[in-house]
Amino acid sequence: MKASIIREMDLQDLTEKIRESEMSLTKMKVGHKIAEIENPIEIRKIRRTVARMKTELRRRELEKANN
Repeated sequence: MKASIIREMDLQDLTEKIRESEMSLTKMKVGHKIAEIENPIEIRKIRRTVARMKTELRRRELEKANN
């Protein structure tokens, strides 16, 4: 997911998407430990997307605190 799309999300959608993505990431990691998953690069993509979303969430928190 691109950063521009993440910036357009409202706060509730962003937190919900973070939670869903983290659960998906956990399931993928467990699945990969048990048996090789078809595309292990997906784990990296989801992890980076979660990091982007958390960064945007933190930026909004700091912006709110400064105002």
